[in-house]
Amino acid sequence: MSLIAHRDFPQIAEERAARLMEGFPTLQALGKRASPRVAIKVKGKILFLNLGDVVAVQAEGNYVSLQQNSSSYLLRESISAVAEKLEPHGFIRIHRSVLVNTSFVEEIRLGSTGEYGLRVKGGKEYTVTRTYKKNLKSLADYWIGAGASFLD
Repeated sequence: MSLIAHRDFPQIAEERAARLMEGFPTLQALGKRASPRVAIKVKGKILFLNLGDVVAVQAEGNYVSLQQNSSSYLLRESISAVAEKLEPHGFIRIHRSVLVNTSFVEEIRLGSTGEYGLRVKGGKEYTVTRTYKKNLKSLADYWIGAGASFLD
């Protein structure tokens, strides 16, 4: 067994971290990117919301509601169009009418009917339908210790 000089440890740690990040290209991209903003017209003004502050997006008829902890804003857009635009920014679809910001997800629970429950920071709970449970699998792949058997 060979001994590595103490001064080489920082370099070895950096190399290992770089190799780990190569295995997670989406995580790497999220780490490098500043949180984008979205412009929303509200009562004659244009507000700029940081997407990193948006907890969830919920369909409401011909509109979507961008929900922050203490407020929400309506945007005239389909949930499908918004889902496509927000996916690269860490949002996943969990229901035909709900997207969540993955950075706010605190807990996922299996329900008795095959659906899952998802809780975000602040305590709000959402139902994850079976159609979208595969999106939870991709979310959990980034978590340490999630294992390959999650949601199988």
